[in-house]
Amino acid sequence: MSLITVSRQDHILLIGLNRPEKMNAMNRAMYHDIAAAYGELQRDPELRVGLLYAHGDHFSSGLQLDDWAGVFASGRGLEPGEGEWDPFGIVTPSLDKPVVFAAQGICFTCGVEMMLNTDVRVVANNTRFAQLEVKRGIFACGGATIRLQEEIGWGNAQRHLLTGDEWSAQEAYRWGLVQALTEPGEQFDVALDIAQRIAKAAPLGVQGSLRSSRTAKLQGHAAAKARLFPDLQPVMASDDVKEGIQSFLERRDAVFKGK
Repeated sequence: MSLITVSRQDHILLIGLNRPEKMNAMNRAMYHDIAAAYGELQRDPELRVGLLYAHGDHFSSGLQLDDWAGVFASGRGLEPGEGEWDPFGIVTPSLDKPVVFAAQGICFTCGVEMMLNTDVRVVANNTRFAQLEVKRGIFACGGATIRLQEEIGWGNAQRHLLTGDEWSAQEAYRWGLVQALTEPGEQFDVALDIAQRIAKAAPLGVQGSLRSSRTAKLQGHAAAKARLFPDLQPVMASDDVKEGIQSFLERRDAVFKGK
């Protein structure tokens, strides 16, 4: 059985964790499979958005630590192969394209950290989150120490990073960490609907919006303001802008090509 499934639905790349008998624990082979799928999403101009989800009752029980211990002990850490794109956004830049996230059941350690490197999150109301690393003798190394406090506030983040205690789907929603709660089994369909809405929008506009938002977050408002109109200029010369204007005049849905 493949450790992940990868399929296409129109302009969406569906990436499913597929080790349910191990609660989708991430070993090194699964990491490289996900990284390869992310690389495909990054490079293929026909793909506009990714959807990361999991088969089975749980998103992931976390890293299979015995398989990673030697890598971490060496100081090398994450090492994507040729053509791969780090799904944690630590050793490669974030994708140019958005990723929608869907989870259910247990979503621990690397599951949370992959979620933190996505853009819109939908979870079932039975989802349980935790960064358990301090209970295993280490600390989170996939982005939680960098991003979690930005998402839920310093105190909330340290409350869980320093204890390894769980938090609930309801708490995640209240903090704004996730954008929608569903009944178990419905999270994929809701996430897919969001991904389809993104895929229907103008790809150059979506990518420009994402880039500007990230610039503001990582480099500050001044840097984002300085890039707004220079980055908009080539988009304004695109066929998609012409289609957007024409569809508005004709009162119909636009059909964008990403050109």
